[in-house]
Amino acid sequence: MMNRKIKIALSLFVTILLGIFAGLLYQTRVEAINLLTAPMETRNLPSESPADYNLPFEEVTVTNGDGMRLAGWFIPSENGAVIIMQHGYKATRREMLNEAAMMHKHGYGILLTSVRAHDYSEGENITLGIYEMSDMEAWYQYLLTRDDINPNQIGMLGNSYGGMLAIQYAAQNLDIKAVVANCAFSSMPDTVSTSVKHFTGLPEFPFVPLIVFWAEQNTGIKMEEIDTTKYIPLISPRPVFLMQGGQDTVISPSSGQILYDAANEPKELWFDEALGHTEFDKERAEEYEERVVEFFNQYLLGE
Repeated sequence: MMNRKIKIALSLFVTILLGIFAGLLYQTRVEAINLLTAPMETRNLPSESPADYNLPFEEVTVTNGDGMRLAGWFIPSENGAVIIMQHGYKATRREMLNEAAMMHKHGYGILLTSVRAHDYSEGENITLGIYEMSDMEAWYQYLLTRDDINPNQIGMLGNSYGGMLAIQYAAQNLDIKAVVANCAFSSMPDTVSTSVKHFTGLPEFPFVPLIVFWAEQNTGIKMEEIDTTKYIPLISPRPVFLMQGGQDTVISPSSGQILYDAANEPKELWFDEALGHTEFDKERAEEYEERVVEFFNQYLLGE
C-alpha cells in the first residue's frame, strides 16, 4: 500500500515538473519570437516628423537587396556633408529628430533611416545586423544619387542597436568617413542577459538561456555571430566616437569600454557613470552638441 502511494506521488511530481518545463519552453519561445519579429500591427510608429521641429525635409523610400521598401526622411545639407542617423531597436525615425535638428543647425544634411521590421519599413524579422546591412547599403546608394551632397563627406550616427548597425556598416564601407555610436552594444553574448531582462522583465535564470536557444532555432543565427567587436577595429584609420552610460539597463554598461578597447585609433569614449541608455543628447545636451559637432567638423569638413 505504501509503495503504491509513493509511486502515485512520484508520478504526480514528475507530471508537475514536466508541466513546468513545457510551460517554460512555451513562454521562452514566445518571448524569443516577440524579440526578433515586429509585424506592422505591433510596432511603434513615428508620432512626429521633421516638420514638428521646423526642419525642411523630404519623404524618402528605398528598396533593399531583398526587395523590401524602407522608409526615411532626408533633410537638405547646407555644407555638402550629410550624416546617416539610425534609430534603435524597435524604435522609429522620430528617436533621432532631436539630433537631426541639432546637426542641421550647424549646416549638416541628415538622412534619417529605418531598417526592415521597423517604422513603416517592410519586413517582419529582426536579424540584429546580419541582413540589415542590405538596408544600410540601400540608404547609402540613395545618397549617391543626390547632387546636393559631397559623397566624400558622409558620416553616421546611431543610437543603441542603430549604433551597432553604424559600426558594422562603416566597417564594410570605406566611404563612411566618421562614426558616432551612442550606447551601442558590444556583442550579444556580453549584453544578452541585460537586454532580455529589460525587454521581457524575466530573470536571467532559467529564461535567458532558453530564449537564446529559441532565438537561434527560429533565425538560424548563432548569438556569438552578433559581435560588434569584430567590426569596430576595421573602421580605422577612420574615427569612431563612442558614448556609454554607467546606469544603462538596456545593454551592458561595460559595452562602451569593450568597444573602445577593440577599436583602433582614432577613437574616443565618453563614459558618464550617472547616465542611462542613450541619454547623452538630452541629459548632457550642451556638451553633446559641442562634442558631436566638433567631431564631425573635424573629420567630415576638415576643420
